[in-house]
Amino acid sequence: MSCALCETRKERRFCPAVHGKICPVCCGTEREVTLDCPSDCPYLQLARAREKPRPLVDMNPEAVFSTVTVRDQLIYEREPLLVGLSYAVAKCARADRSLNDRDAISALTALARRYQTLVGSGLRLNAATPVGAQQATVAELEKMIAEYQEMEGKHLGYATLRDSETLEALVFLVRMAHARTSGRPKARGFLDFLFRQFPAKQGEVVSAEDAKGSIVIP
Repeated sequence: MSCALCETRKERRFCPAVHGKICPVCCGTEREVTLDCPSDCPYLQLARAREKPRPLVDMNPEAVFSTVTVRDQLIYEREPLLVGLSYAVAKCARADRSLNDRDAISALTALARRYQTLVGSGLRLNAATPVGAQQATVAELEKMIAEYQEMEGKHLGYATLRDSETLEALVFLVRMAHARTSGRPKARGFLDFLFRQFPAKQGEVVSAEDAKGSIVIP
């Protein structure tokens, strides 16, 4: 039998994305490109196991905000913020299965650019916001930041979170996302990483508070 995709080479492995058998060449070249590979596909998992997170120096400087310094102590000082932002992305991805790594990165980048402008000039500009699933993710991230500040106000009587710290946290996640995605159009490696940090329980996602301290720093 021939491959269900190229119809030339012999089929060797079952592809859950096409519900048929394909050849290894098509599996390798079309994986997360034209094929919407499910996360539990053994061949996808094997490919990810062989891939190492990309180092920051190998990434596009502009895409990862190379001019923004993310302090090491931010991880400890603002861990609840980092967990909350990560949870917000995971929550949106579980609600909309069409969301992929590129969408998540676009949402995080759009909001980070907004805060970069705010920190640099003090201006709150309504920059162009991604549409669709990306827009919903930006909205969820903004909601989480507002809730974090509100919670600080209740516990301390005032909010201590600075815009520069929010920018650092967003840039931290942008860099993590770029490090954990294959970069392919339909890649979901970063989102699957977040799902492991916030596993579903009885059809629901664990809360950010329950998952505090569980996020793995790359």
